[in-house]
Amino acid sequence: MAKDVHPPRGMRDFLPADHLKRTKVLNGIRATYMAHGFQEIETPALEDLARLTSGQGGDNEKLAFRVMKRGAELEAALAASEGEDNLADLGLRYDLTVPLTRYYATNRSKLPKVFKSIQAGPVWRAERPQKGRYRQFVQCDIDIIGDSSILAEIDLLVSSLDALERIGLSAATIRVNHRVLLTNLLEQLGVPEAGRGSAMITIDKLDKIAAEGVVAELAEKFDASVAERAAVWLNAISENLPVPSELAPIFEAIEARFGSSRLRFDPTLVRGMGYYTGTIFEIEHPESGSSIGGGGRYDGMVGRWTGEDVPAVGISIGFERAVELVSDQQVQSAASNLVLVLDSTAPTVVGNALKLQSALFEQGYSVRLEQRPKKLNQLLENLALHGLTHFAIVTEDSSDIGALTIKPISN
Repeated sequence: MAKDVHPPRGMRDFLPADHLKRTKVLNGIRATYMAHGFQEIETPALEDLARLTSGQGGDNEKLAFRVMKRGAELEAALAASEGEDNLADLGLRYDLTVPLTRYYATNRSKLPKVFKSIQAGPVWRAERPQKGRYRQFVQCDIDIIGDSSILAEIDLLVSSLDALERIGLSAATIRVNHRVLLTNLLEQLGVPEAGRGSAMITIDKLDKIAAEGVVAELAEKFDASVAERAAVWLNAISENLPVPSELAPIFEAIEARFGSSRLRFDPTLVRGMGYYTGTIFEIEHPESGSSIGGGGRYDGMVGRWTGEDVPAVGISIGFERAVELVSDQQVQSAASNLVLVLDSTAPTVVGNALKLQSALFEQGYSVRLEQRPKKLNQLLENLALHGLTHFAIVTEDSSDIGALTIKPISN
């Protein structure tokens, strides 16, 4: 008996219809971002391991897939009995932000003073696969490097909300907070400066362990007084907290653009990455149990490679979670794809089909040729499963498009 053959754990194959849907959704996001003035770039799947594990990727650094040294370098490392950590020199990227900052450092002399980038592609994390979590998945990022003003945040948020609307996720909203506000809060709670990073990690678990769990963990990490003040703070949080002055211009701009605020101030929002320095945001959707994207300002990150700080802010749409929310009907086009079913393989019929195919290409169709089988319905049903929507029969009399009868494959 043949064994089951599967892709590696946490990685997936996509059938043609699934791949078509993913491509259309991703193209819709890209097109919206380009309309907002962002430019698409591409970076390698691999980066130097030292860069990926330089302390800028938070817990994701522990999940980097490592690539062993090659050839003579590997042999020399093995002969020297170097530790396991010294046998690898490259890693697969676990996000698109670290590669972007390296890209900017490499190419900054050729880039605009304010650089607005799009980057979409697969990333890899060596985590335990489970529902909604994969070892290979697609991220779609936009970033603005070189602009310290609040206009950069507004541009990112408007562009992302427009992109989500374009793919049918107009119910998406964005939670917003600021790292300075978090730092001030932790100071008021009595958390010592050295422990504030750890306290943020605990607060970031609020949706998983609830307020009681956060209070208990803060008591373990610090003392009862910190926990008591945290309990009072958490109990005072409501859905309609006033927007602090640091964030008010962003909220006002979004409301002016969309007619009603698509943002929500959330003082408990942390974002796990340690490199955030200012505004942070997370995208949510009522039909998703998890966030479908997020980002923030990371002004100190580019300077790690260039030697001078450069302001930077970015946001990422979690493509895998977003595409699951998009219905098949939302990405189906009209009769843009067509199957020409040849009534026979007679030279006249084949010639007609090839001429029709060329003419249909000029009208924007994608055209597939199929020979008519004994059971036409079975062929059409199978093609419909893979995203084909319309068909026409080609005969000796089908000399031009006007002679074709184009029909939907299924009602």
